[in-house]
Amino acid sequence: MNWSVALAVVDRPRLVVILGPTAAGKTEVAMEAAGRSGAEIVAADSMTVYRGLEQGTAKPSAQDRQSVPHHLLDVVEPTASFSVARYQELARQAIGAINRRGRLPLLVGGTGLYISAVVDYAEFPPLPPRPEVRRRLTAAADREGTALLHEELSRLAPDLAEAIHPNDRHRLLRALEIAGTEAGERGPPPAYDLLLFGIQRDRAGLYRRIEARVDRMFAAGLVEEVAGLRAAGVRREHQSMQALGYREAIACLEGEYSLEHAIYLVKRNTRRYAKRQMTWFRRDPRIEWLALDGQSARWAGQLIRERVAARWGDIVELG
Repeated sequence: MNWSVALAVVDRPRLVVILGPTAAGKTEVAMEAAGRSGAEIVAADSMTVYRGLEQGTAKPSAQDRQSVPHHLLDVVEPTASFSVARYQELARQAIGAINRRGRLPLLVGGTGLYISAVVDYAEFPPLPPRPEVRRRLTAAADREGTALLHEELSRLAPDLAEAIHPNDRHRLLRALEIAGTEAGERGPPPAYDLLLFGIQRDRAGLYRRIEARVDRMFAAGLVEEVAGLRAAGVRREHQSMQALGYREAIACLEGEYSLEHAIYLVKRNTRRYAKRQMTWFRRDPRIEWLALDGQSARWAGQLIRERVAARWGDIVELG
């Protein structure tokens, strides 16, 4: 089946969003939904944008990328900073281009702030740094720990705090710099005609998948990958190294704790992150949740295709 013909002429750009917590199975569902249908995937993940971060980010395989076009993977070097405003800009460009080609864009990922920036059209006007605020906050975090920053952001902007990991000092500092300003205000409704799907599993099943993924990450050479990145000039304070798994691997390499303890911390921290992701997503009543407990990714992909056909007309069979 192919959506290309059905979407060749549209009134508003169409967008399907497939979201959910880490390790829930979003990529598998997206691949089933796309299949040979002419859909293209736009990644919505704050860490797969970095080149060289492979083992710890669960990027789609080379085979998946060959069979379905993917966008917003490997966008910047691991030494670079990358903002939600920049992601928003690139994602809108990709989604617009896919629609203009008569294809269907699938926005797929688990970074709630990135997804919201696209579908809710939040505006992020340029805002100059506030060095005096940053110096004060940095000094406080050095004295009392990064958790203090997250607590302060939770008080000032609880929605935003839900989207940022408590140990992500770079994003917490920037968020606190702009807290109380007009930046990040929601703009006019987006031009997209939206379908949103959430992939969920029961907590025990999700946690098992998280722990299995973490074991695979380390077995596949996560620590060695991080060692190579460090040798290439990537430092601990770079934004890319705030990713789950990478900061723990760096600490392990620097002798702060053992490999076994690093693996334990990644599993624990990823479980906590998945819980925060669900808290963020659950507030959106537009999402149709698809429970994969006892169901397959193929089932979910077929259901999404059926919803697309019902919403936007016949899906055309091409051979």
